[in-house]
Amino acid sequence: MVMGIINVTPDSFFASARTEHVDDAILRGIDLFAQGAEIVDVGGESTRPGATPVSEAEELLRVIPVIEGLAGKGRISVDTMKEGVARQAVAAGATMINDVSGTLAQVAGDLGVAWIAMHSQGTPATMQDAPHYDDVVAEVSSWLEAQAVNAKAAGVEELWLDPGIGFGKTFAHNWTLLAHLDHFVALAERFDAGLLVGSSRKRFLGELGQGSEGPEDRLEASIATATAAFEAGARMVRVHDVAVTVQAMRIVLEEVDA
Repeated sequence: MVMGIINVTPDSFFASARTEHVDDAILRGIDLFAQGAEIVDVGGESTRPGATPVSEAEELLRVIPVIEGLAGKGRISVDTMKEGVARQAVAAGATMINDVSGTLAQVAGDLGVAWIAMHSQGTPATMQDAPHYDDVVAEVSSWLEAQAVNAKAAGVEELWLDPGIGFGKTFAHNWTLLAHLDHFVALAERFDAGLLVGSSRKRFLGELGQGSEGPEDRLEASIATATAAFEAGARMVRVHDVAVTVQAMRIVLEEVDA
């Protein structure tokens, strides 16, 4: 599956995906579904490195009208770390909670919706200050396994695990995680879960060059890592560029008619 991104914020790292106004965000969501997204992920609080948190009231004002406007047009995920936002988003039509904090398993279980457990070291404001792991694959795996156990105990039936590319990770950490996606696929399968990978337009992709490339210059690397994730066994990728990613997936998975 391909998950499209709707950022209802003024400060997300990729300017082309920002939709500060409700009507623009709803139109983007409709367009993402038309491009082939099976899910759209609506977020009202930026989680880019160095981002400043927003209040629950402000986040609700940003995301609830968008979710209500998209309800019935396709499957909706809410990207939030706050229980109050998650509960109101589900009431408005969301059926998935994309949880950077890893704290909302019980909420998802109570509400009967899907839950994405994403690994992060630190908070968005501090996570890229000095990320450190003795063994990044082992430590991220251990955390995700604990989250999976908690989720099943909380009654979560649809579980997704996300190693958190770019969230408290160095250039080397990110590439090491991507090189070991088969390990994370096997971990997810142990819990009847799916692996989600989100590398789209992230900073480490720019560092493949001279380190000066901005998000607008990372399309090719984003498509390459998304297709590699699918080939490794991931079942969902979270992307800014849905149409070209869907096209690449069809080619890689040999679904295009000869």
